[in-house]
Amino acid sequence: MIRFFCIVASCLLCVSQARAADRPNVVMLLVDDLGYQDVGCYGGPVKTPAIDKLAEGGMRFQQFYSGCAVCSPSRAVLLTGRHHIRTGVYSWISDANQHSHLLERETTLAELLKGQGYATAHVGKWHLGLPTGDRDKPTPDKHGFDHWFATWNNAEPSHKNPKTFIRNGEPVGQLEGYACQLVVDEAITWLDAKQAQADDSPFYLNVWFHEPHAPIAAPDEIVSQYGELDDKAAIYSGTIDNTDRAIARLMDKLAAIGAAENTLVIYASDNGSYREDRTGGLRGRKGQNWDGGIRVPGIFYWPGHIPSGQVSQEPAGLVDIFPTIREILGVEPEAGRHIDGTSIKSILLDEARSETAAFSRHQPLFWHLQKSRPMVAMRDGDYSLVAYPDYEMSTHNMFQEAWIPAIKAGGYKDFELFDLSQDPNQTTDLSEKKPELLEKLKGKLLEINASIMAEGHDWHLEGE
Repeated sequence: MIRFFCIVASCLLCVSQARAADRPNVVMLLVDDLGYQDVGCYGGPVKTPAIDKLAEGGMRFQQFYSGCAVCSPSRAVLLTGRHHIRTGVYSWISDANQHSHLLERETTLAELLKGQGYATAHVGKWHLGLPTGDRDKPTPDKHGFDHWFATWNNAEPSHKNPKTFIRNGEPVGQLEGYACQLVVDEAITWLDAKQAQADDSPFYLNVWFHEPHAPIAAPDEIVSQYGELDDKAAIYSGTIDNTDRAIARLMDKLAAIGAAENTLVIYASDNGSYREDRTGGLRGRKGQNWDGGIRVPGIFYWPGHIPSGQVSQEPAGLVDIFPTIREILGVEPEAGRHIDGTSIKSILLDEARSETAAFSRHQPLFWHLQKSRPMVAMRDGDYSLVAYPDYEMSTHNMFQEAWIPAIKAGGYKDFELFDLSQDPNQTTDLSEKKPELLEKLKGKLLEINASIMAEGHDWHLEGE
């Protein structure tokens, strides 16, 4: 009888452990304007031992992509797995001047996980729309976050002693310290409160740093390791180093509360760097649909599940995070909602290692940004296709919602084709040498574009 109960107890423990493994905690570390070649494990000049440790203990993607070449759209892609125009976000959002925001009808990663019993929190930059005096926009709690501590856009007046944070709808005033450390302070406080309440539910923690987006600031003792204190490049590096130290503190907290072994940690940037010397020689920079503007670091860490020390050459991106986590949780796709990303679970997990060779994308990676030239880009296998608008369109930095009809109706011209396996810097246009391939890829690009524009929200009609 004793042996019987031991067997039953052992089986129940195995079931409990299996359920826990099926529902990992999720920590999304997103940095702002970080280049493809900034951090140490990507050959960058900044000392980033905490980030490098995540890469060493998990999988680093050599060809990982943001959702857009600027921030608000990229964040919308990350949260939904859908192209940003489908979600209502055409470009970076200025709440004072635009109606635009992440549409409340969208199903976000936070809502997906909350539906599976997760506790959810967002700390850091938001930039997906917040209410103003004359515009009622949804706050992060309307998108599935139980707790939020955010800024509408930047940490101002700089990363040092910012005064733009809002906690659960209430401005908190000027804070003392650096943005990255303050964001992690809030994350740790939330984790401590969750533990104090004996809440053993899994959690989703969105940690969206402001660094190294301008206006930049970092402690002098860190900046001095990279150059003179007034050297913009040294300060830029200092902000990344300081963020790495904040990440180390967060990882230590996860270990202290016993969460490190069953937490999926993802690290990426919202777009490429505004510094062309930090893009790893890739063409272009932030705001441009060349690879320098959209290729970013991508690291996935989950001890015991993602084998350590892996480097993947498979193109992937922020658009794949939503469907990947959905598949890990075993949640069925939502009927009638087009997901642009593809689950990369088979690439990541040891149990599915044999399937890696069979990985295929249901549609190519696609980018659109009205201010960029080229305006659109698509990645299909080794090939990159870019194109320019066939209509007049301003490249003014501030998006005008009056432009939406032209964007939705517009077409493209001057297509250029690049083989990234041979030409990662996109220097040699192959469109004339490979006309059949060009036509095939053009067809795919136009089909994706038409599907996206059909869902684009008509913000220009708001208030009429």
